[in-house]
Parts: sequence; C-alpha cells; structure tokens
Amino acid sequence: MNEQSAKNKIAWEHRAYEFWNRRDGSPKDKAKQILVNPKAQLKKHKQYFEQIAGKKIANLCGSNGRKAVPLALLGADVTIFDISEENKKYALELADSANVSIQYVVTDIYDINLEKYSGHFDMLYLEGGILHYFNDIKKFMSLLFSLLKDNGVMVLSDFHPLRRCIVSNSKTEYQIQQSYFDEELHSGDVAYKQYFDEHEQEDFPDVSIRLYTLSEIINSVITSGFNLKKFDEHRGWENENIPWEFTIVANK
Repeated sequence: MNEQSAKNKIAWEHRAYEFWNRRDGSPKDKAKQILVNPKAQLKKHKQYFEQIAGKKIANLCGSNGRKAVPLALLGADVTIFDISEENKKYALELADSANVSIQYVVTDIYDINLEKYSGHFDMLYLEGGILHYFNDIKKFMSLLFSLLKDNGVMVLSDFHPLRRCIVSNSKTEYQIQQSYFDEELHSGDVAYKQYFDEHEQEDFPDVSIRLYTLSEIINSVITSGFNLKKFDEHRGWENENIPWEFTIVANK
C-alpha cells in the first residue's frame, strides 16, 4: 500500500460507521428505504442497470453499500472493493437487513488480486467522488480495464473538475476559486468531517488527494483500452447552472 492510500485508509476508518448511522440511519432503517424501490437508489444511473440479473458487478470504492445492495436486490452478483473496515461493517449489516448477499473486499484498489479477479466482471460501477484518492490515474484505469470481461461495461461517475474551481456569488454569478491544472498531492478533509461538532473535527485525520482535469480523466479511459461510449455532464443537486458531476460509460 502506498503512502497516499495508507493515509486515506486511516482517515476513512475514523468514525465512518458512526457517520453512516448519523446520515443514513441504522442499516436496518436504510434497508427499509432501499427495499421500497431498489432501482430508484441508482438515481441518474439506473438506465444502465436494466438487465443485470446474474451479472457480476464490481462496485469499486463502494463505501457503505448504498449502491451495492440495490444492485444485489436487482439480481446482480456484487463485489465491493473499498479501503475501509468501517464502511464494510455498515455495508454488510445493510445487506443482511435487506436479505441479500454481497462480497466485500477491504483492499487498496491498486492491490486488488488480479490473479483472482482479472477478466472477472461484467460491469464496473464507480460513483460518488473517488478519482481524487488515486495519484496515478493511468495505473488506476488500466487496473479497471483488467477487471472487466471482454465486452464488459464501466459506468464511472465523479465530481466534475470545474466544480472545484468555481464558487457561487449568487445563483447566476460565479468566480474562479483555485487552479484547474494543479498536479500536486494535497491534504484535505475526509468527506464526512463536517457532520461532526467543531471540537470533534480537530481529531479527524486528513485524506490525501490528487485532482485531475477533465482531459486527463477522459484520456486515461481511452489510452487504457476502453471504448468510450458516452459522456454526460450533470448540474448541481439544486439545479445550479454549472457542471457538478459527470458520467462516463465505456466498454472493453
């Protein structure tokens, strides 16, 4: 495990299980919500998972299982790869409460056992802001390519790189906040730190992140061997008039 991954593992194992219970409710309560309409939990990506019964899907950086469990309820054989034992604890309790089975492998993504998982999956699903946790996007994307079967599909959704550079002064006016072409590793707050009281936040370890431009992301997909099929940009959660997230669909 490299230094960046080791730092991120420490951060994501600091009170993550507690956070998921605070934000999403207990695994039992979250399961009840998912069971009402599993496909709806996939939100803007549900169109890519229409016929998945029996398919092997890898949910990389799958966190607390909030996407893996709906996929399993729709009939998929789902494996989460994630660096956090605390995320695993919540995810397995969530799956048990929803009466489905998922596999959960706690590992640095760079260290996935390719002897076991090379060419293993029909689909890869990555979402929610994960690329910045990997300091070598070409290596990362090549690993993803290796995991897929021939003709397999990758659905990759992440924060739009422009999002970090733009702050809003109003609903219609924006200004540049930071450099778009930054290539350095930076320390930052773990995603859920702000959900805790200020005095508690002092004890939270930092994550290590590397930010990418849109061209770096798209080119890493292409040069690793994927066939890029679709690229969508999405508005913010409150319909802001700036790009907030993107989704790439590509196949092997």
